[in-house]
Amino acid sequence: MEIGVCVKRVPMVGGKIVLTPDAQEVDTRLSGFTVSPHEECAVEEAVQITERLGGTVSVITLGPPAAADQLRDALALGAKRAVLLETDGREWGPIATAAAIVAEVRRHAASGPGYDLLLCGNEAADTGDYQVGVRVACALGWPCVTGIKNLEITGDGTSARARREYRGGEEAFEFGLPAVVCVKEGINLPRYPSLPGRLRAKRAEIERHEPQWQEEGLRMQSLRVPASERKQATVLGTGADAVPALIGVFEEWGGRGRPGRGRGVRARGPGSPRRAGGPRGGQRLPDRARAPGRLRAAGLGAGPRRAGRGNGGLRCNRGGYRARQ
Repeated sequence: MEIGVCVKRVPMVGGKIVLTPDAQEVDTRLSGFTVSPHEECAVEEAVQITERLGGTVSVITLGPPAAADQLRDALALGAKRAVLLETDGREWGPIATAAAIVAEVRRHAASGPGYDLLLCGNEAADTGDYQVGVRVACALGWPCVTGIKNLEITGDGTSARARREYRGGEEAFEFGLPAVVCVKEGINLPRYPSLPGRLRAKRAEIERHEPQWQEEGLRMQSLRVPASERKQATVLGTGADAVPALIGVFEEWGGRGRPGRGRGVRARGPGSPRRAGGPRGGQRLPDRARAPGRLRAAGLGAGPRRAGRGNGGLRCNRGGYRARQ
């Protein structure tokens, strides 16, 4: 079974998103690149299908020469063939991107067995177009299903069954192959690449083609980073003056704070009850000094009694002393 997977090189943004001065692109000078998460799941799904039914997985991407790194990441997961539709670095729109992928699908069919299944991510992680997979299917005249989180090849590999979540329920589709399926993150758990897979991907040859740039009628005016909720810290006070405000915060959260049971000095306000046998002022003293006065007066508070030296005296434990009979 021949399966093609369309992947996209997207910025690996872990912090604040910064735009270029002309607000036309995301500034990626200080960020790395990765495969879009939906498409990473698409690669894993294709590899699992070929492991069960046999066949070959081809990964296709459109981007600059550096996008070969993302193709090698997919090869390390189990894909056997990689195709780079090399560009000059300009951002292609969904119409031009779909046209370049359609040309690759037809070129592959002309040179041998064509694709039985084409997997795409439901949407790109950077632009969120939701268009490329649908446009490719329309241009090829193939069935297309989107938002898929479960895929099963049925019959003798000529049909498929797919399911997706919709408004609290589930929709099921049955369709013939070849077809375009747009999968969502969560359809599977992508595997980690193995060391042999990485070595094999490093040596693999990448097939390269240079599609012609196409101007689109849809033009982007500018990008805008939406305003995010600002986080701030509030100083409740210093020292004991902050205690009432802190208790108020705990009450607002629906519970009262409870101090930890750490060892050392404990603060206790005037007039507060103290534990029986405990020292004044809230200070925790060594176990020997905490022995009750009546035992010390009887000569039994001199220290812990070693095991095996008699039946009388005291037994030392973590909480203090208690008399032995």
